[in-house]
This record gives sequence, structure tokens and C-alpha cells, in this order.
Amino acid sequence: MVQYSGSSGVYAVPDIEAAAGFYRDVLGVQVDEQEGMLQLTLPGGWSLLVYPKPDHRPAVFTVLNLFVEDLPAAIDELVAKGAEFVRYPGFEQDERGIASGMGPDIAWTTDPAGNIIAIIEGPDE
Repeated sequence: MVQYSGSSGVYAVPDIEAAAGFYRDVLGVQVDEQEGMLQLTLPGGWSLLVYPKPDHRPAVFTVLNLFVEDLPAAIDELVAKGAEFVRYPGFEQDERGIASGMGPDIAWTTDPAGNIIAIIEGPDE
């Protein structure tokens, strides 16, 4: 069996500086800029590489899940920092944008490039 020495996710944005500000100042993750790209250090030691792509088109699916213990409190804090939570057809969402009853409570925001990020209540399992 193959033994991997690590893992990392990768996706694109058209504006590295806007992305760096969002991930650092709004989401509060560690952001290191290297050779025109961003290295995000996520909880649990995971890393994510974000690279510039001028003709970027955002994915129509979630590219990043972040887990929190108290979803309503997390949403309130993120909104105060400038995050906007989105609503999707087919999901019953409360006034904060939280969808319940289909697994863990979840809400979605997007980075400045339109990449979808899920904020999920509960431990990362």
C-alpha cells in the first residue's frame, strides 16, 4: 500500500491579495505568501495552496470545510468581519443562513473569488 507523507488541497483565485486578506482577516487562518501564491495553514495541520489564475471561474461546489463548536456564534463573528453567507435553493436556512436537519448544521460563505466555503458545527470527523 502506498504510504503518503502528507496532503494538501489546491484551488485558484483571480486576486491573490484579496484572497489573502479574506483568509487571514475574515476567516482567521494562517496565510503565508510564497512566490505569488498563498499557503494556508488550516486547523489540524492541513494545508491548502491558493494560486492566481486571471481567468478563474469559481467552482459550483464547496472547496473548503471549516468546523466550529458553535455555528451561530461563528457566523455572527464572521459577518462582523465582512463575511456574507449565501442561501441555496432547496435548503431550509434560518436568518443566519444555517441549514439544519440534513446532518450537522451548516452554512456557506464565499471567498472574494466566489469559491464556496462551508462552516459546519461539530468536530472534524
